[in-house]
Amino acid sequence: MKRTLTITIDDDWQSDLRRAAKQAAAGGYQGERLGFATPGLFFGKLTERRWELVRVLQRDGVVGVRELARRVERDVRRVHDDVGVLLELGLIEKDDQGKLLCPYADIHVDMHLKAA
Repeated sequence: MKRTLTITIDDDWQSDLRRAAKQAAAGGYQGERLGFATPGLFFGKLTERRWELVRVLQRDGVVGVRELARRVERDVRRVHDDVGVLLELGLIEKDDQGKLLCPYADIHVDMHLKAA
């Protein structure tokens, strides 16, 4: 089964959570969700460099931190710090040997900007 992730940016996160619960109650795999209340929170956590790490892991599969740093031509310590944030958010995971992977075949970002 291919795992999917939808990232939402909406200050009405409670409604989004209720929608996700209704979809889950409908049965079957509906994908996974990660929500941010504001664009600032989203962009504060998911920087361009962190997105690059996710993309490399999606493309290349299971990789150790040092190898990931080599592939993106960055300092190992900085990559390690970014990996910590991505692990905390659930965008990437570790396998049984402690290597990194992105479990999602598809990641969709859903952001709405509304007039006040």
